[in-house]
Amino acid sequence: MTPEAARRHYLEAMGITAWASRYQLPNALPTQACEWEDAPAKAPPRERLHALLDDAPPPRPRPAAAEASAPAPASSHAAPQAVRALLGGQPVETPAPQASDDAVPETPKAVAKPLEFSLSCVCLGGRWLSLCEGDMSPPEQQLLANMLRAAGFLKGELPTVVTFKWPPMATAFTPEDPLEEAQEGLAAFVSGAASRQGWALENVLWWGASDAVEASAMAQVMALTDGRSRSLSLPVWEAPGLSALMQQAGAKRALWPRLVALGQQWSPHDHSA
Repeated sequence: MTPEAARRHYLEAMGITAWASRYQLPNALPTQACEWEDAPAKAPPRERLHALLDDAPPPRPRPAAAEASAPAPASSHAAPQAVRALLGGQPVETPAPQASDDAVPETPKAVAKPLEFSLSCVCLGGRWLSLCEGDMSPPEQQLLANMLRAAGFLKGELPTVVTFKWPPMATAFTPEDPLEEAQEGLAAFVSGAASRQGWALENVLWWGASDAVEASAMAQVMALTDGRSRSLSLPVWEAPGLSALMQQAGAKRALWPRLVALGQQWSPHDHSA
């Protein structure tokens, strides 16, 4: 009896209607034809199923070496007995799995969440990149423009502010190392913008220095060490955040000498911003 015939007999004995294709779809391969015997029509379905189970071939013996290395699964030859027990209304006895001495329970891995941060950037003369955490409000943009004009960086209006948010899409992926992937995302954003706009970046103005014990997500992503960002591979000049400068007049007065000194570094290579 071919496998197709056995399958049809099993389905018919269990009362399941078997459907066969009658038409060939365009460009479809023809269905393989097979010859199979008609099941006896007078025998009840349960008796025919019992007969099919009795005719099932015994399990194929395995070599002794294979049996010693890996025991045969119990379900390979117990399936007909389980079906007979179900047909007779008897409970099926399932052997309990044996616990292995070497088995180590797997501990569930904690799902890492991506770091979340946003920044606003302004490029000055295609050379220096001004970065501020979050979205700059109109008063903050006006304050930044005033300070840059006073220090000699800016001679006109403030260049277009470009924003960047990480992660780019909510629940886009599950990171293995959130900090490292955020640093790579920031570096890809800056390098991509520089490539499209033709920037030749030399320095970064980071408006986000804080005395807080715990660094913000953006500060961690910048990876500041000895006045340099490891993520961007550029030197960084740090200053307090724009929101803090707007609220503290003393902070602006303390920052002014540093801005003048920074403007002197800009002047020898003065480009129109």
